[in-house]
Amino acid sequence: MTNIPPLVPEIGFNELKVVSANALDVISQVRSAMLAPEARKRPPTFNSAQLAELCGIDKSRLHYLVKKGGLPGGTQGSGNRRAWTLAETRQCVRTVKADRLRDPTLSPGATITVANFKGGVSKTTTAAALAQGLSLRGHKVLAIDTDPQGSFTTLHGVLPDTEVSEEQTILPLCSGDATSIKSAIQKTYWDGIDLVAAAPLLFNAEFILPSRQKTEKNFAFWRVLDEGLTEVRDEYDVIIIDTPPALSYITINSLIAADGVIMPLPPNALDFASSGQFWSLFTEVCNSLFESRGDAKNFSFVDVVLSRVDRADVVSTAVREWIVSAYGSKVLSIEIPKTSVAASASAEFGTVYDLDSSTVQAKTLKRARDAYDQLVDHVEMQIGGVWAHSAQVVRSMMADA
Repeated sequence: MTNIPPLVPEIGFNELKVVSANALDVISQVRSAMLAPEARKRPPTFNSAQLAELCGIDKSRLHYLVKKGGLPGGTQGSGNRRAWTLAETRQCVRTVKADRLRDPTLSPGATITVANFKGGVSKTTTAAALAQGLSLRGHKVLAIDTDPQGSFTTLHGVLPDTEVSEEQTILPLCSGDATSIKSAIQKTYWDGIDLVAAAPLLFNAEFILPSRQKTEKNFAFWRVLDEGLTEVRDEYDVIIIDTPPALSYITINSLIAADGVIMPLPPNALDFASSGQFWSLFTEVCNSLFESRGDAKNFSFVDVVLSRVDRADVVSTAVREWIVSAYGSKVLSIEIPKTSVAASASAEFGTVYDLDSSTVQAKTLKRARDAYDQLVDHVEMQIGGVWAHSAQVVRSMMADA
């Protein structure tokens, strides 16, 4: 190989530090522009057709209930068109669908962890869409970001690099400085969703938890988040936890705290192989941890959701068959398609529920939202099952008392 100039290894840590600083600066500028409250992270409004659909009634029934005074009347705009804010919409849904809401005297909130070894599988987008979709069905949601990268936090309109303090994360729980997650909770721009944020400093938990395990007698690092949620489980209908793309100490905590687990999985050979490693390592680690303490853990449901599905990709059809063969009934029939609308929402640090219907063709947006709506409906049904089981246990205890 002649005439090739020598490539001197001269890129040191100082040079990489400059590159890193520049990249972070550009990312910060982009996030700040995209997430300026007056520019991007505004909650959506809803017209009468959208509101009626969410309430599960026809428009004539909606107008009757509004005229009767049983529902908020919204605001009349141009052309006699009426619009409802997100808060008003949630109030309407909670009124009309009161029988589908949780009874806090019988059931604590259900906790769902969204997890996968790999990045780029729509894990965070799925978690955010679930939180928003469930809130639109009237439920009060707590979103917890346990990934130091803070993407889930970003989707809720908060800048992880500049707007999140240690006290607003799960780090005080991990260090033992707090026993409840309650003080870390903050409001978001989206009515019905509160947030426990994440930031790069959360990486410290991966050193703190094993250190405490070595030095504190009877300390169980895998139960820290589970126990930290005890105080707030009655306050929220659903708790959604987004995790790092790795089987870390934090991820194990997030999984052990959950009633149900959702794994987004693209029909891709490498992602499929990684998913098998995830479950193998998780069960191996947890079996050894739990057996040593005589502990146990059962989940109410485990869902594998095919994500980023491209129907035009011939190879994905074969991989889909492998996934179904491997996970059987845990694979949902609902598939999240790879769409340009979803990509646009992601580029604006949002989900399909954030998109303004006036900026996207209604039919195009509906196609993009349909799959997420079906997923939310399915998960809501499973959550109802979790509540029903809790209520059954409580009633049984009351009968025995």
